[in-house]
Amino acid sequence: MLDGTGRTLRNATITVQGSKITSIDTGNTAGATYDLGQLTVIPGMIDVHAHVAWHFDKDGRYAARPDSPAQEILYSAENAYVTLAAGFTTIQSPGSPSDVDLREAIARGVLPGPRILTSIRQLNERSGTPAEIREKVRQLKKDGADVVKIFASASIRDGGKQTMTDEQLVAACGEAKTIGIRTMVHAHSPESIKASVNAGCLQIEHGVFATDEVLKLMADKGVYFDPNVGVVLQNYLKNKAHFLNIGNYTEEGFAYMEKGLKLNADMIKRAVATPKLMMVMGTDAVAGAHGHNADEIVERVRQGNQKPMDAIIGATSLAAKSMNLEKAIGTLAAGYEADLVGLDGDPLSDITAVTRVAFVMKGGKIYKNVSAGSARVSRSAP
Repeated sequence: MLDGTGRTLRNATITVQGSKITSIDTGNTAGATYDLGQLTVIPGMIDVHAHVAWHFDKDGRYAARPDSPAQEILYSAENAYVTLAAGFTTIQSPGSPSDVDLREAIARGVLPGPRILTSIRQLNERSGTPAEIREKVRQLKKDGADVVKIFASASIRDGGKQTMTDEQLVAACGEAKTIGIRTMVHAHSPESIKASVNAGCLQIEHGVFATDEVLKLMADKGVYFDPNVGVVLQNYLKNKAHFLNIGNYTEEGFAYMEKGLKLNADMIKRAVATPKLMMVMGTDAVAGAHGHNADEIVERVRQGNQKPMDAIIGATSLAAKSMNLEKAIGTLAAGYEADLVGLDGDPLSDITAVTRVAFVMKGGKIYKNVSAGSARVSRSAP
């Protein structure tokens, strides 16, 4: 058993009552209701950046505009289910208005899926003056957002340059801090990362062009970093035919993403080597990627030489801390939510074990229990 904080326990018995873990004892496994002795048990994994509403339509094309709100929520529910089956018991979706209804339905227990935190909408350079942006941040909190998603830079498909002004970023992240709501910032270029960190933003996403200077700045300022190196670009390229010629998914945009693979491979090595940089696990999962979230953990170890234990902590206790949920999820300990995942294999010796999920419990309820050897989540492209 890996408890999510770096501790390893063997022959442990986890006692669950209701939705919570009540005790963890070692040395006596007799009388266990579920014997997971052939599996490695870890906390439910957390993806801090997954677009649960993104999907392919009935024709296999990316649905930039769903045919109806009902269809969007149905596709979202499907994505939520396969994400849960892959061992992710909590995700952060930045975000879609439909996330709110899905979040509440899952919380009520009427739909199976991971716990959802959402930004509902996003802010960008077109969101208005600093005063208007402050008002929009306040409105997001009133509407029930868990986090504010901010686009400080262009997409990698458009070169990733800074798009929001420093003043806009100060307004967004400053107001969010004042009213007590977290911020996460899409930022590719060094300039956009630096401006976001200096504006008091709490978490940086992507960072394809991150320099050693801004990696160190994030570490020094205690800003969380979520580099997405193992799922999102690979998924776009694999599913190119389903995205091509929709919005900025052009041939030029795909060429930028091809280059991004090499840039990411270099960036993640430098990020891992940056002392005290708090790297949390997020995928930027879009249409086609849901259920394959754990591939991000695998690639951070393979490409970035991150220690397997550190990669797992980034997907459990550290991810929970980034969401201010470190006292509720992300750790196997008495008093925490009973979010348990059983892996077919030992991820410390074979990190691909995180993709072989045989057992999923979320909040004390079992959603998956299959035999070892048949645990790989499989989802074919449309």
